[in-house]
Amino acid sequence: MKKLSVEILKVENLEGYYKGSFGLVQAVDGVSFSVNKGEIVGIAGESGCGKSTLAELITGVPKPLLFHGKGQVFVNQSPIYIEMPQYEITKFNRKMIKNKVKKQKEKVRKDILCSEIGYVPQASQNSLNPVLKIKKIIRDVMKQRYPNYKAGMQMNIGGELILSNDHIINHLEKLGLDRSILRKYPHELSGGMKQRTVVGISTLYKPKLLIVDEPTSALDVTTQKILIDTFLDLLNQKITDTILFISHDIPTLAQICTRCIIMYAGKIIEMGTMEEIICEPLHPYTEELIHSIASFNPDGTAETELKAITGNPPNLREPPKGCRFYPRCEKRKDECRENEPPYFYPKGKKNPVACWIYKR
Repeated sequence: MKKLSVEILKVENLEGYYKGSFGLVQAVDGVSFSVNKGEIVGIAGESGCGKSTLAELITGVPKPLLFHGKGQVFVNQSPIYIEMPQYEITKFNRKMIKNKVKKQKEKVRKDILCSEIGYVPQASQNSLNPVLKIKKIIRDVMKQRYPNYKAGMQMNIGGELILSNDHIINHLEKLGLDRSILRKYPHELSGGMKQRTVVGISTLYKPKLLIVDEPTSALDVTTQKILIDTFLDLLNQKITDTILFISHDIPTLAQICTRCIIMYAGKIIEMGTMEEIICEPLHPYTEELIHSIASFNPDGTAETELKAITGNPPNLREPPKGCRFYPRCEKRKDECRENEPPYFYPKGKKNPVACWIYKR
């Protein structure tokens, strides 16, 4: 009997933009996808394609200058954004709307971010306060969910009552970290240990979804492998159910991900299994990404010729009206210049691709 899939993350027509003195940048534009329990899904693309912005929007508490435009995110069927009624904003109701949004953000930060979503941001090694010992950093995190937190108190972790001290030590040891790190400052840890410490803090409450943004970018190859094994252990030990792994490094994604989503200029252009993305890319942009991967034979000779993607991504202050990859695409057609491509399902393929060359 086939096991039913349990949907952990669902993103529906999500839009997000940056707004400041530089103008308005539509960084995420109409993104929709879902992730099931047990999956490790990769999100890939060039720098500036919207990967990290998408991750922040999914958490529900984006940083200043980044705003949620429209669309919804569901984590374990819980909505992240409140549905605001469509009415005119006046000086009489502006304060009420502001308070309502503030309360929702506080609820997301305390409840959903603690128990439903774990988030390891880009350059997360720098997120550890350099003047605090690790135990003090963890204590501050605990107080976010338990305002009256004290060392040794009982906590409900995944439906199980556990003493906080025991839970913290056992959890860190599962990640290959000795309890002695609790007495250390961040600068006393290696890069890999700092990264695993951040992962440990992000998964203290056994979140159903763990989002990791470029976790291996500042690490050497050996430490990268250790960290990838750590993420697999998180799933095997049921510390988390699902992982959304964001990276521009497709070979790293190939080591851990079951599926992959390709983004370009704020949009999803292709989805598929990791094997399909690497061996049978459909979108011209995905093909170019794969061709830019260095691959060498044991004797040091190149297995394939490296090919750079010509041109630059479009300016998202004024996105082009047709296909956003049109100016750089070697397979472009006249239709691509004027009309944005919908999703097509090429014959024999289960996954969609946004490209006019597959129009029947």
